Amino acid sequence: MKKYDIVIVGGGPAGLAAAVGAKENGSDSILILERDNQLGGILNQCIHNGFGLHTFKEELTGPEYAIRFIDRVNELGIEYMLNTMVMEISPDKKVTAMNCTLGVFEIQAKAVILAMGCRERPRGALNIPGYRPAGIFSAGTAQRLVNMEGYLPGREVVILGSGDIGLIMARRMTLEGAKVKAVAELMPYSGGLKRNIVQCLEDYGIPLKLSHTVVDIDGRERLKGVTLAQVDERKRPIPGTEEYIPCDTLLLSVGLIPENELSLGMGIEMEKATNGARVNESLETSIEGVFACGNVLHVHDLVDFVSQEALLAGRNAARYVEGKMERRKEEEVRLIPEDGIRYTVPGCIRLSNMDDVLTIRFRVDRVYKNCFICVYLSGQCILRKKRPVAAPGEMEEIRLSKEKLLELPTLTEITIKIEKE
Repeated sequence: MKKYDIVIVGGGPAGLAAAVGAKENGSDSILILERDNQLGGILNQCIHNGFGLHTFKEELTGPEYAIRFIDRVNELGIEYMLNTMVMEISPDKKVTAMNCTLGVFEIQAKAVILAMGCRERPRGALNIPGYRPAGIFSAGTAQRLVNMEGYLPGREVVILGSGDIGLIMARRMTLEGAKVKAVAELMPYSGGLKRNIVQCLEDYGIPLKLSHTVVDIDGRERLKGVTLAQVDERKRPIPGTEEYIPCDTLLLSVGLIPENELSLGMGIEMEKATNGARVNESLETSIEGVFACGNVLHVHDLVDFVSQEALLAGRNAARYVEGKMERRKEEEVRLIPEDGIRYTVPGCIRLSNMDDVLTIRFRVDRVYKNCFICVYLSGQCILRKKRPVAAPGEMEEIRLSKEKLLELPTLTEITIKIEKE
């Protein structure tokens, strides 16, 4: 059985950045396991620009962003295996994987970094009535078909869901000659970035129908059209608001789900709001020496944030292997999301292992205008951050000072909430 200090599951943006972070912090024995035939993950099919503004201070396409980290991995001599599927990870960090060359094999790791990314929610989770004709794709599948395989899924398109992938595919399909007739969104607000709504829909005259959903699918062999209807505040279709739209393609952009089957198999404690692992300030899960980062932890809107998070996970995994992570028994400080905050990452803090400044990332549960993001320590407000608009589609963040937290030796919880003016 081969042994490595750190095994990273996933060779996408999170896995690559985690490997670089670990290597640059002194770990020499690192292995990346990637199930695809190349590194880079989902970035390889994201040929639009807009990546790297935070990390590299320039605008890159997805493949350009990925190659920066791939080149760095190669420069540092980090090992990786492609076409390799991880089947199981035991709580003692024994990784069982398989590929065509070695068959089934095992690797013993001192630390594991989970960076498996996320997958799209399928049609089966939506309970849309109607037959199952050809012409219904997830937005990510359509993106791969257009950008990597060279196929156009259809000519007349309706998109259900206004997540970033759906918005970007509305523009992409238009540029390829298709007619995007509408983007329907169940919620009263878009799930994507504001810049994508402007650049991908408004700039091309594509209507965004908020509080709408697909209530029927027409067609047996091939999709002929869909029926949209407006929904009420309880997300139920309103009779009499039905609208039939002829189309040959329906793209589904109805949410992303972290790929956490391996995490669940290990018995890692999960966070219900994110469907990802519950982690502490070091991005360490409930199993000692197992770290998580990127979209497997919580779904990000910018890959730059994925890389920042993964670099931190890699650095902390290297610290753990070298025995530099404090293990004395101490009470964790819990982060409590309240009044409009859906979750926080991390979910708890050990002050002895906290950096001088810790970034807390979170999302709000609906659109808020002219609000404040407030942080309370034992009932005392230490931060009141003005936000003209806070929306679920855009991740928020605050920074906490270790020095400030240490001033309260009896601190057991930190509350983050939205307050109105």
